[in-house]
Amino acid sequence: MMRPMFTWSPRQNLPFRVVAAALLALAACAAARAEIAGGRELTVGKHSMVEACAPCHGADGLAHDAEVPNLAGQNAAYLYNQLRAFRSGRRPHKEMLYMSRQLSDEDMRDLAAYFAHLPPR
Repeated sequence: MMRPMFTWSPRQNLPFRVVAAALLALAACAAARAEIAGGRELTVGKHSMVEACAPCHGADGLAHDAEVPNLAGQNAAYLYNQLRAFRSGRRPHKEMLYMSRQLSDEDMRDLAAYFAHLPPR
């Protein structure tokens, strides 16, 4: 018995469904980011605050080094309190002291909310 050369099955739509779901998730994340920052762009001077965090913590909040914590999906209040502790020196860390001293309280809240709303690993 000869098999047909082309057959259709529900599985063939799987790649389309995966792509569609990914696009919907990206759209939802973009909407959440705009809402989190109240429409305010997260920048300090000419540089994005998120770009400043990305070399160590990743733009998606997922660090590439095991020694660096992931920020994606963390509790916003926790992240905000940690940034304040770095800035005040209560939590000593040379790089984070330097990075946090450039941030206002509003910037810290916005960054904490941004990373809290990213999907965790």
